[in-house]
Amino acid sequence: MTALEPQNVNWQGTSNRQAHHTDRFSSQELILRRGQPFSFSLNLNRSLGDGESLAFITSTGPYPSESARTKAVFPLSNGTSRGGWSAQLVSKQDNSLTISISSPANAPVGWYTLSTQISSQGKDFVLKLGTFILLFNPWLPEDGVFMSNHAEREEYVQEDAGIIYVGSTNRIGMVGWNFGQFENGILNICLSILDHSLNFRRDPATDVARRNDPKYVGRVLSAMVNSNDDNGVISGNWSGNYTGGLDPRNWNGSVEILKEWKKSGFRPVRYGQCWVFAGTLNTVLRCFGIPSRVVTNFNSAHDTDRNLSVDVYYDPYGRPIEKGSDSVWNFHVWNEGWFVRTDLGPSYNGWQVLDATPQERSQGVFQCGPASVVAVREGDVNLDFDMPFVFAEVNADRITWIYDAYNSTQKQNASDTNSIGRYISTKAVGSNSRMDITEKYKYPEGSSQERQVFEKALGKLKPHASFGATSARPLAREEREPSISGKFKVIGILEVGKEVNMALLLKNLTSDMKTVTVNMTAWTIVYNGTLVHEVWKDSVTISLDPKEEIQHPVKITYAQYEKYLKADNMIRTTAVCQVPDEAEVLVERDIILDNPSLTLEVLDQARVRKPVNVQMLFSNPLDEPVKDCVLMVEGSGLLLGSLRIDVPTLRPKERSRVRFEILPTRSGTKQLLADFSCNKFPAIKAMLSIDVAE
Repeated sequence: MTALEPQNVNWQGTSNRQAHHTDRFSSQELILRRGQPFSFSLNLNRSLGDGESLAFITSTGPYPSESARTKAVFPLSNGTSRGGWSAQLVSKQDNSLTISISSPANAPVGWYTLSTQISSQGKDFVLKLGTFILLFNPWLPEDGVFMSNHAEREEYVQEDAGIIYVGSTNRIGMVGWNFGQFENGILNICLSILDHSLNFRRDPATDVARRNDPKYVGRVLSAMVNSNDDNGVISGNWSGNYTGGLDPRNWNGSVEILKEWKKSGFRPVRYGQCWVFAGTLNTVLRCFGIPSRVVTNFNSAHDTDRNLSVDVYYDPYGRPIEKGSDSVWNFHVWNEGWFVRTDLGPSYNGWQVLDATPQERSQGVFQCGPASVVAVREGDVNLDFDMPFVFAEVNADRITWIYDAYNSTQKQNASDTNSIGRYISTKAVGSNSRMDITEKYKYPEGSSQERQVFEKALGKLKPHASFGATSARPLAREEREPSISGKFKVIGILEVGKEVNMALLLKNLTSDMKTVTVNMTAWTIVYNGTLVHEVWKDSVTISLDPKEEIQHPVKITYAQYEKYLKADNMIRTTAVCQVPDEAEVLVERDIILDNPSLTLEVLDQARVRKPVNVQMLFSNPLDEPVKDCVLMVEGSGLLLGSLRIDVPTLRPKERSRVRFEILPTRSGTKQLLADFSCNKFPAIKAMLSIDVAE
């Protein structure tokens, strides 16, 4: 009798990929989800004889082993097995077998090899049948990433474009982001991220075995998306100087970043800031099947010493000083992944904070999370992972100090318990509107529960802290209630290229005359508070009659700020107001200048596989030419890769119209993203939703 051997395998790719919700991936591999059967047909050179049997072997990673559950050997049977790997004979016609293989709902994710073990005439031999990729399965109740709500699952796993909120509390802005998790080659790059991690390099066998656990995978990815420690994907830079790479504001999405990382031989891509790290981590999480979303926290605290308060310093002239290592970011962006917390118990299941922006080391590495959002709200800062840091980001108290370098004294100026952690935002399910999820992270500011949780957290961090001795203690009473109040008011519009007009409103709260000395300053900043350059300052002495309120004008010309404005378009104005023998009153306001608008329009109906023309319109608002203009366009399902168009120099007030062609590859609503940069405007954004017909 001739030796039994397989002739060919039909992987039934189309039907398997549809059943496993992986049909959107553009790569041609067999991509499957764990815990769910897949079928294939196997043609043998002859039918199975008596005493002959088939078994199967699956294996993943460089050192597969049955004890580590990275390898399984299982027979072809007629019944179903519970839990582990199993193979079932579905039908048999002559020499052709249709076989269904099931994987466990907690199998490690990644590349697998499937082989068959043929026992014939007393001999066993093994033949490789092929390879497949196994992903997490949010459609399956037994999987730790299961998400029951259909609309949420579509958004958090299948949506390949999104919106990231940026700006400041008084001016929330947004940028579109191309996640592109289904684009050609992206899944393979995401899998290679795991194989470049420190954990894999140190102990590949253990690392691959632990890829069954979404919290492990999420933590490894939070370390790998930044380049610190491990030559991961993106190199962070908040200096305001981005030579040698791209200004972080110029990226339109993760696809170009991930491709560049691979193309460069896995050298870190320059440069990223928080939303770039978060957008990229979101791509990788969704690619693997972990439901995820991008979350923005406004007035985000960076507490370096785990005391749940951040200290902010100014000098007597109102100049912000970079003293101490704490800071408050105008906004900070992280991710939430959705999965169970078998280590903490079911009440902590659901959304978990994962943050790939390198801020503080955790277990010696720049990684952060998963931190349960429920645990943050309840102040359970003793739980894994990185809870004190995440809790402080949304809950820390903000303490302002005036530091006098001349006689090296500092005095506490104000303590604010409710300015940190505002308008925590994410894109709504199924629409482009903003959803406020602040109440998922904390009880309402000013409520008794919120202060109780803060005290509880402080008590867990400092076992000996007596309640009432918290950083939020009232000021020593020799500093009486201030006799004046002040605030900055914006007058007119805030646009790059125009004069900034504001007023300092000063009010005498008493029935006595007051003389106020005011030192004012304005700095351009990066959104995390990094000071770039002082662009304006002024000092005045003002007399206020009893209960009088005055407006002191503040004017900053374009000529003063143009050279120092960064792509964030942020200017921080501060005023230190001093009444003799009283505590200073510090007034501050961050303003964001608007870019001129960039308009995109589709010139005809978009259809799959039919070229369609798009037009970009831009008017130079300045009284001087703008040059070195580049338009970068991308959008998953609308064009392959990204498009770079050099735009000619624009004369003062000149209008530019650029036409380009896109070729949609998938139907449905798709997002086109554009970034226009030139010597005067480092990053102007536009996005357009395009409905693509079949």
